[in-house]
Order: sequence, then C-alpha cells, then structure tokens
Amino acid sequence: MSPLDAFWHLANLFAPAWGLAALLAVAIKGLWRRQARSLAWRQLWGWGSLGGTVAVVVALAVLGRDGRMAGYALLVLGVALPQWWLLSIKR
Repeated sequence: MSPLDAFWHLANLFAPAWGLAALLAVAIKGLWRRQARSLAWRQLWGWGSLGGTVAVVVALAVLGRDGRMAGYALLVLGVALPQWWLLSIKR
C-alpha cells in the first residue's frame, strides 16, 4: 500500500465522524442560536470530530472491524456528547 493509499484509507475511516460533526455543528448553530451564540462553529466541529474519531477507534478496537451498527451508535454518541457538553456549560 502506497502512502497515498494509506492516507485515503484513514481519511475514509474517519470521514463519517468528521462529516457528522460538521452537520451537527451546523444544526446546533441554526436551531439553538441563543444558546450557541458564544460558541464558534469550529469549536463545535472540533470537539465533535475529536469525540467521533475516538469513538471510531474504540469501536474498531472493541468490535474488531469497521461498519457494525454498534460502532455507528458509538459514533453518534461520540459526536453528540461533546457538543451537548459545550452547550450545557455555556448557559
């Protein structure tokens, strides 16, 4: 496997986490305008993508492979919990 192939392999592994974090950050900024006013979009996306990345790695380690429904459930929790925590401390 070439270095470029390895890069794309890892990027595609983490793309669902980063994409879901971006979608949730946009939804938070749109739906909870008053509560999320002090939070930057990049901050929401950064913490959500970090949580999603950790969730993907944990799911891969525990379940043994990518693409299982339990792994995707863990991914949703990994993305949502940091963003929920950011909204709860900013009140």
